[in-house]
Amino acid sequence: MADQTRFSRWSRWMYARLSSPRNHYVLGSPMKGPFEGFELALVGMGCFWGAERRFWSMRGVVSTAVGYSGGNIPHPTYRQVCTTDTGHAEVVRVVFDPAVISYERILATFWENHDPRQRNYQGRDYGPQYRSVIFYYNEEQRQVAGKSRSKFQSILDSEGKGKIVTEICEATEFYFAEKHHQQYLAKHPEGYCGVGGVPGVCYPYVSQLRGSSLQPTTIPAEPLIPF
Repeated sequence: MADQTRFSRWSRWMYARLSSPRNHYVLGSPMKGPFEGFELALVGMGCFWGAERRFWSMRGVVSTAVGYSGGNIPHPTYRQVCTTDTGHAEVVRVVFDPAVISYERILATFWENHDPRQRNYQGRDYGPQYRSVIFYYNEEQRQVAGKSRSKFQSILDSEGKGKIVTEICEATEFYFAEKHHQQYLAKHPEGYCGVGGVPGVCYPYVSQLRGSSLQPTTIPAEPLIPF
């Protein structure tokens, strides 16, 4: 009986992983790549449901996914992350076209849609999995992230609104969250959304569009493959 219970749990875990969607529920684009010609951004800003919706709505963003990064075990489950023992943060991975939107514009949305002064919680969500963090993929992103943090801190200083505690770390492995977490608020429009910024504070204006393209960037969706 014990072996059957373990097998049942393993089967449920494998099903959740293997049945994760290939294509974005809103954008229709692939969620797992390859993403040739595009760049990645990876951020943690509290509950990933509302955060992901902010990014998929931006022109120049071609795909998003929610998952876990920055922890100490591979392929964590949501339940494991919620124990706080794995060290992972809930994150959103954003795939964007740098010819249309800049990395700094992605970060402006990050700064404006959570409270970077809160350590290990956002709103009513408590725990290190909800920490404020930017994971950079290269040296250029590291520098842009640092400068953007300084810009936002200068605004907070001018308003007397405290200090940023956001971590800026080198990107580690991104593990997809379970299927039902992906694009959650598109499937459940009335669902919980913990997104909220520092009241009365905005990031210095950064033009969203780059170049002359006025059309949303897309990549072909993968054909559906039955299991």
